[in-house]
Amino acid sequence: MITRSLTATTLALAALSSGAAMAQEKPMDGKPAMEKCFGVAMAGKNDCAAGPGTTCAGTSKMDYQGNAWKFVPAGTCTTIKTPKGMGSLRSM
Repeated sequence: MITRSLTATTLALAALSSGAAMAQEKPMDGKPAMEKCFGVAMAGKNDCAAGPGTTCAGTSKMDYQGNAWKFVPAGTCTTIKTPKGMGSLRSM
């Protein structure tokens, strides 16, 4: 009986902890977590701060500008392939 009780408790804790881990991937507002990804924005389509000489969103001067970033779903940035290489979590 004790073994059965411990097994049930262990399974319940595992289910709760996996649910908590999944909940952290998606904020409470229901939108997916996002991250800044440098070097993937097209000219004039960056989300903000494209370095010296620019003010904010839409000010990048060329495609895949290394210091211009775009918000992308968390965990996908470094898998985005461009003609200039992969996306980066840091300004290039």
